[in-house]
Amino acid sequence: MAFALGNHLRNALAAVGLLTIAVHATPLTYWWAGWLSVPDAGGSAAVLLVPTGAVHPDGTIGLGAYWRTVYALNAFRVGRADQILLSGGGPGAPAIAEANIVRDFLTASGVPTSAIQVETASQSTRENALFSAPLAARFPGRKLLLTSDYHMFRALGAYRKAGIECEPFPVPDIRKRSLISWRNRGQAFFDLCLETTKVIYYTAKGWI
Repeated sequence: MAFALGNHLRNALAAVGLLTIAVHATPLTYWWAGWLSVPDAGGSAAVLLVPTGAVHPDGTIGLGAYWRTVYALNAFRVGRADQILLSGGGPGAPAIAEANIVRDFLTASGVPTSAIQVETASQSTRENALFSAPLAARFPGRKLLLTSDYHMFRALGAYRKAGIECEPFPVPDIRKRSLISWRNRGQAFFDLCLETTKVIYYTAKGWI
């Protein structure tokens, strides 16, 4: 019995070791994020749809939300969209909703307030899509959905399922983190596991 348990433990430790090597010493997370992404549709649009991502309790923007915000800012500056529709509530009072924090960042960076619309009730990607739909309908013309590379597949499916005809505009997130340093790949791996689980759940529920 003890011998069998010892073998199982050794096998488990070996598996963990191999997985650790695969995550940190290979392009696994980069490839995985690419598999979950969708190619950029290119061109410009009437409105840029941005599910904002997490904001910390102190009101600072989380890493994923930061990259989405920066790329949305750059896209607006180069004329890829005339309007930006931000979606994201999160815990706490509406004043510190994710979309409002990102809006403040964008306006402080020079985007006119009149060019930004916000939706602050949503608590998930599905709700981002559902609650953005009536606001997005106010903007005739082409719509681009901007979100993180590994989030693109699920977000695009959810937005289209909600009736929003939009095209993908993925921005580097996990692929960027994976290239910056091997130390980032552990957290990237866990983020990818979580996102893949959500893709499976959304598919099973018929939300994408």
